[in-house]
Amino acid sequence: MVELLRAGSLGDVLHGFAGRRGGVSTGIHAGLNVGLGSEDERDAVLRNRDLVRDALLPGGTLVTVHQVHSPDAVTVMAPIPADERPAADAMVTNRPGLILGILTADCVPVLFADAAAGVIGAAHAGWKGALAGVTDRTIEGMEALGAGRDRIACAIGPCIGRSSYEVTLDFADHFAAADVENERFFTAGREGHCQFDIAAYVAARLANAGVSQIELLDEDTYSQSDRFYSYRRSCHRGEPDYGRQISMIALPG
Repeated sequence: MVELLRAGSLGDVLHGFAGRRGGVSTGIHAGLNVGLGSEDERDAVLRNRDLVRDALLPGGTLVTVHQVHSPDAVTVMAPIPADERPAADAMVTNRPGLILGILTADCVPVLFADAAAGVIGAAHAGWKGALAGVTDRTIEGMEALGAGRDRIACAIGPCIGRSSYEVTLDFADHFAAADVENERFFTAGREGHCQFDIAAYVAARLANAGVSQIELLDEDTYSQSDRFYSYRRSCHRGEPDYGRQISMIALPG
């Protein structure tokens, strides 16, 4: 069965963070791989996308984008065919029946909701997009549809944890150059390296943007191979490809 993790911060808003449990993929993609960009069998991926859609909102329409590690957010007002996905890393909508889906395999999935306004959003925050402001763009897109940032609740789903995310000191310099306060998200590691708490960084960006309701699920994708896909884990294992999990949010039709 499909496993959907939920966040109390989003209340009664339809949402779920899926992992790899359930699904029909086999081999290194075993489970609920929904990545159209993976080398998995396309029929299996499409079946998995149907399964996870129906686990959240039977009869709903799953919408995803072609994620490119950008800060760009698009407003979705109608279904988007899988082969016409726009290049972007976040979506917002106020249309019932549309399921916004963000794919990840270590990066940070963020779900947004202003339940009073009936506006939702979803963002893929890899380190490049997070630093460039993808969460800020998502909030701005929601505001354009009538949301108020003081009412927005956010949930940060499964992503690579600090203990699993080793980076170089040069990498950390990108964040320190943007804001010296960002040094607090990096802790000492082996020589020439440090450990990055990307979920905490994304949470801080949300808080600085005026979001007061923020929940972190605190699930490390790298260390839980039976539950989640992980790009970094697959690389360390020398595997030729990796699966993707999905995080979804919707307004009921």
